[in-house]
Amino acid sequence: MKVALIGVTGRVGSRLLAELLRRGHEITGIARDTDKLAAQPNLTLKNADANRPEQLAPLLASHDAVMSALKFATTDAASLITAVKQTGVPRLLVVGGAGSLEVAPGKLLLDTPDFPAAYMPEAQGGLKFLERLRGEPELDWTFLSPSAEFSPGTRTGKFRVGGDQLLVAADGRSWISMEDYAIAFVDELETPRHSRQRFTVGY
Repeated sequence: MKVALIGVTGRVGSRLLAELLRRGHEITGIARDTDKLAAQPNLTLKNADANRPEQLAPLLASHDAVMSALKFATTDAASLITAVKQTGVPRLLVVGGAGSLEVAPGKLLLDTPDFPAAYMPEAQGGLKFLERLRGEPELDWTFLSPSAEFSPGTRTGKFRVGGDQLLVAADGRSWISMEDYAIAFVDELETPRHSRQRFTVGY
């Protein structure tokens, strides 16, 4: 597939890029500054501000899907969605956050007493982005939330898939490596199972 990956230089974006290239997809990697990335086969790099639709939209045209690995605290959901819709790209897949997952019926992880204050702006931004997608009448979107702990690690290919509830392992830990998250994300690109839905992955 031909995929536009926004946020290609970030920790998650770089792992999504590696997984996409591993599987032979053709990628347009987009970030404000892509100079740090080396040239690779099947990768075209473009500089753009995702909050400016007039700058971003021309780079998205003619792709099969758009992937967003942007930080919610600094991303305007409406601008990004507008840019995708202007181009007629059929799908938007978003790297989500864990804060909007439920830990009990009607109770979100970000509402728990021990949720770190430092992560709150990003978590609240992710929730607003998800709510904006859920109110979007036209776009075919998917929002993939990681587990509570989300960091670089090992690519194992072994993980569980869930819905709106936080996944917790038998030892009480909720976590997923960025490498395995990337597998689940590209799996969804290739074989859509969560159209207009949020889902999550974890061990």
